[in-house]
Amino acid sequence: MGRLRKALHDQFHDWWFRSLIGPAQTKGAVHGADHAAREQWKRDLENRKRYTREQRERRRSAQR
Repeated sequence: MGRLRKALHDQFHDWWFRSLIGPAQTKGAVHGADHAAREQWKRDLENRKRYTREQRERRRSAQR
């Protein structure tokens, strides 16, 4: 009975907290920012993609 009680408590606690903070807001997260912030976001995204490509290439060369 204790696990069920804890699971229900955790579920409703999460639901209650999410209802307080509201739905996730992503509209305008990047486009609503100023030009410099958008450019920094684009650079950061490209750096992350580049890092992923490099990691993929390292794994491929290690497998050969």
